[in-house]
Amino acid sequence: MGKDYYQILGIVKGASDEEIKKAFRVLAHKYHPDKEGGDEAKFKEINEAYQVLSNPQKKAQYDQFGQTFDQGGGPGGFGGFGGFQNGGVNFDMGDISEMFGDMFGMGSGRGRRQSRGNDIEVNAQIGFVEAAFGAEKTFELYKPVACAACSGTGIPPGAKMSTCKRCEGKGRIRQIQRTMLGSFESVVTCNECQGAGNIPESRCKECAGEGVKREKSSVTVKIPAGIDDGETIRVQGQGEAGVRGTPSGDLYLHIRVKSDPRFERDGFDVYSNLEVGFADAALGTTKPIETLDGELDVKIPSGVQSGEEIRLKGRGVPHLRGSGRGDHYVRVIVKTPKHLSRKAKQLLEELKDEGA
Repeated sequence: MGKDYYQILGIVKGASDEEIKKAFRVLAHKYHPDKEGGDEAKFKEINEAYQVLSNPQKKAQYDQFGQTFDQGGGPGGFGGFGGFQNGGVNFDMGDISEMFGDMFGMGSGRGRRQSRGNDIEVNAQIGFVEAAFGAEKTFELYKPVACAACSGTGIPPGAKMSTCKRCEGKGRIRQIQRTMLGSFESVVTCNECQGAGNIPESRCKECAGEGVKREKSSVTVKIPAGIDDGETIRVQGQGEAGVRGTPSGDLYLHIRVKSDPRFERDGFDVYSNLEVGFADAALGTTKPIETLDGELDVKIPSGVQSGEEIRLKGRGVPHLRGSGRGDHYVRVIVKTPKHLSRKAKQLLEELKDEGA
């Protein structure tokens, strides 16, 4: 029986491409033979499983037949970095290079990814009507912000600069990483000057050269009309400031909508209850009700039954992405009196005799 590639990667059949890739990265990092406690045989097995499950054609063959039919593969060697054979396993250099870049700071000629500040997640509670029509909310955050003394650079104004000796002013260096797959040469950002090519002779004393200080900060966010409970708003660049002038992270607001005893919401439609007496239900009447737009008189038709709904078109929640609004449905609840006067009983008896 063939190998169970899903079991090797610790995932279930039907896992998404992102889940497959994530499982591969975690296990490859754990068992890489250059790491302490690594396992070369296990590392090869993990790669073999990934190369099959990450390839749509091979994955389809494997899911149907329990094996793939790509026996020959391409020519050996690095073949233009498209892939190569090693012990019967086909390695894709794009995946391997990207993985090594994450683990060891290597790159595929592009250098390291640009660093940025951390994202911030906040639960934002808003009212029912605020969710319907939108609102502006101000949030107080205690987070790293750009240092005012050095404008977030970490370098005090007027500081002298000298050429970085490690990269000779280029901001990038070449490095060689030995792995079980061979030696890889890559170009990465210089860690001495952080890619600037020069180094200041002094650092900002206010932020110790980091370019950020933790302070209280106010962020005002416009909540869009029509947003619902559980949805998330991303505010770009309002997360933690990045060190030494790198971009800030983002702010994510997880919306929590307070309940309102007057209304229920279903999508963009609103529901409310209206109690009417027995006589009003039989004869019809006009009653005031609360809507999102304020109080409104609603005509109750004669003979209305308990549980029937009256539709108020366009009185619901505005559509979040588009024009128009949902509807408001008034659910009529007919109240049956518990105590009747003698005259009321007599009238009801007469109605009963008439078949009402």
